[in-house]
Amino acid sequence: MSIWESQWTDERLAALFDGRELELGVQDDKLRGDHDLNPGFLDLERRRIAAAVIVPLVARPNGYFVLLTKRTDHLYDHAGQVSFPGGRVDPGDKDHNDAALRELEEEVGLPRKHVTLIGRLDTYLTRTGFDITPVVGLIKPPFPVNPDRFEVAEVFEVPLNFFLKPSNRQRHSKEFEGHKRYYYAYPYENYFIWGATAGMLTNLCEVLNSGPIESLKRVPSY
Repeated sequence: MSIWESQWTDERLAALFDGRELELGVQDDKLRGDHDLNPGFLDLERRRIAAAVIVPLVARPNGYFVLLTKRTDHLYDHAGQVSFPGGRVDPGDKDHNDAALRELEEEVGLPRKHVTLIGRLDTYLTRTGFDITPVVGLIKPPFPVNPDRFEVAEVFEVPLNFFLKPSNRQRHSKEFEGHKRYYYAYPYENYFIWGATAGMLTNLCEVLNSGPIESLKRVPSY
């Protein structure tokens, strides 16, 4: 374990989110999204669909890991992509935090009692019309994992260090509606983490802002 890694604690992580309160409205003026690398790509004034995801940081004996899901191939939205647990804010949800925790329980089968919310990232706007609130939560093992097999093909973890190493962040492009569009990506082993998920991970790294990490731990998979 590196010296830098040995200094990570739940308290230190929580302190880095001081001022990034969980209540809505605090970060509403900080809009991230698919337009970051593509100015003019989105109509920022259009009505959008409220959504929330949870960014789960799992405390393992050998460091912190980011828990992610791979969506099943038959879904209508973002089929086969790597994503955070999350989805639309339902009328029955108390707020975005409640929506994120509900989605974690429904998609991953991980009860909210294992999660301590510490703050939120910037609101992320997607080309597909979603206004996403990313809520960051600390998770201590052991915890059950029972994925919804209709929505989730796989639940896996990636070392937080991997995302914090700048050389692991890439910028890719593809043709869309006759124009070249750019997006962030983090290729990891046989996973290709890109799009909104990669954009939110980049925002997470900016908040943590702890410099490059050379070590890379093996990923737990479920």
